[in-house]
Amino acid sequence: MGDNLEEIGNIVGKKLEPGTVYETRDAKHWARKSDLDLVEISPNAKPPVVKIIDYNKFLYEKKKKEKEMKAKAAKTVVKEIRFGPNTDDHDFDFKLRHAKGFLEDGAKVKAYVHFRGRTIVFKERGELLLLRFIKELEEYGAAEALPKMEGRRMIVIISPKKNKK
Repeated sequence: MGDNLEEIGNIVGKKLEPGTVYETRDAKHWARKSDLDLVEISPNAKPPVVKIIDYNKFLYEKKKKEKEMKAKAAKTVVKEIRFGPNTDDHDFDFKLRHAKGFLEDGAKVKAYVHFRGRTIVFKERGELLLLRFIKELEEYGAAEALPKMEGRRMIVIISPKKNKK
């Protein structure tokens, strides 16, 4: 019936027990008499579970809890690393170092090979480059899927491995 059973009981002139089944019309009458709302908490239960509470306060607290839960939820950061189909070894190593840092920080890495103009004919090179990238980052993270083409880009997303701290 709510957290304030004693208070409602004093208003209606009857001792109310938690977990006791009461008539619906009685509960409605008590809610009206105490200037509160009769809120159905669990409609599928037999009999349905209701509370006599201030509904606006209930909504406010519910929204507040949801906001707290959202704030505590981990936010996923996605860092992008761009390659060309003819990326040199030095550039590859440089970008690999950055990707390792991103994965250690807990961010996902979206690596892609962008094909410009006629370089689209070198799809195999792009795929080999991304597969090598995945292989080099095995101990830091795992690829969510194999490289795939999206328009003029071949994309792979690498998720960080869980830290054992």
